[in-house]
Amino acid sequence: MANQTQENVKKPSNLFRLAIFVVIVIGGYFGWQYFFNASTNSNAPAQSKNAGEQRSGSGPRSGGSRAAGQLGMVTPVRVETVQQKDMEVRVPGLGTVTAFNTVAVRSQVSGPIVQIAFTEGQNVKQGDLLVEIDPRPFQIQLQQAQGQQARNEAELTNARQDLKRYQTLYKQDSIARQQVDTQAALVKRLEAQAYSDKAAVDEAQLNLEYTKVLAPIDGRLGLRNIDIGNLVTANAAEALVTITQVKPVSVVFSIPEVHLAEVAAQYTRDVPLEVTLMDRDNLRELATGVLASMDNLVDVATGTLKLKANFANEDESLFPNQFVNTRLKIRQVPQAMTISTDAIQNSSSGPFVFRAVADNTAEMVPVKLGVTDGIYTQLLDGVALGDLVITEGVDRLRNGSKIEIIQ
Repeated sequence: MANQTQENVKKPSNLFRLAIFVVIVIGGYFGWQYFFNASTNSNAPAQSKNAGEQRSGSGPRSGGSRAAGQLGMVTPVRVETVQQKDMEVRVPGLGTVTAFNTVAVRSQVSGPIVQIAFTEGQNVKQGDLLVEIDPRPFQIQLQQAQGQQARNEAELTNARQDLKRYQTLYKQDSIARQQVDTQAALVKRLEAQAYSDKAAVDEAQLNLEYTKVLAPIDGRLGLRNIDIGNLVTANAAEALVTITQVKPVSVVFSIPEVHLAEVAAQYTRDVPLEVTLMDRDNLRELATGVLASMDNLVDVATGTLKLKANFANEDESLFPNQFVNTRLKIRQVPQAMTISTDAIQNSSSGPFVFRAVADNTAEMVPVKLGVTDGIYTQLLDGVALGDLVITEGVDRLRNGSKIEIIQ
């Protein structure tokens, strides 16, 4: 009985120790969570403050706001003085150089090639020998035609003599009228045959001449498509060689429809309009020519009108199918107030320029534009003669930026 009582006393003691252990574990867990959250929350305001300082640009590493930095930074620039000059109103366009004349040289007779008398890329004159085709078959044809012509001429001569004798005998009433008429008809038939014989001889002679293929125009030869020994046929699809006339040369280009009335008015009055060619980058002038012709309709897809200008091209610097920029001069504005086109900037409010003022500050000035020739632009309002306008370094400027003028 005593042992049973002791066992009952031990069991509550074990349960009590287990409960205390569980309470300690749970208390330790919640205590750790409390202190961890408190530490995190205490660091959050500082981090948030630092982030706010970095966003606002007031932190120790920001160095001030972007606008403040730009206003405080001195920007090197180049300037140009607003001046007066005669402005040429030129309409820009895109053009393609085309040969003044292009000829695909083909043979007019068939036969094997026995001589090639040119080199690729050679300049030739009209009438120069290019290719020779074997002439022997055509010489034989000519001889045959000439032989037939000689035989028929002999018959014609004999028939005419017989006609004279018959006419004499008829006057003497020695032969019938019918015999005279028959002989006269024979003479006429042989005379007609003489015309045919002459045409056959001329044709044979012409075919013999065609065995020598001559340059039809002055120009520059391209790459040849034949070799000695090749058999060519008359009027084949593939040309023997191509000749392009590049002195002079033409340029076909387009201008916007808005300039049509002004250009057409001068063109119909035979006023020469100057056209200047620029290279692909629009930096170097290539040639100067005159407007030669204009198309009779406007391209509805692009709203442009095609024009053609001619250029002497004595130095042969222009090649067919070459891409060029064009500038068509349509009128001149005397003593216009101008500035380089590069100085003009655009915004949602319109065009503007940066003017350099006395305290080495850039001032944004709205301007009103006039005509342009691509290099200079007329200014109608916003600046005055003698003002210094910034032409280089404008992409780094704001209104009020500090500048340093570089000579």
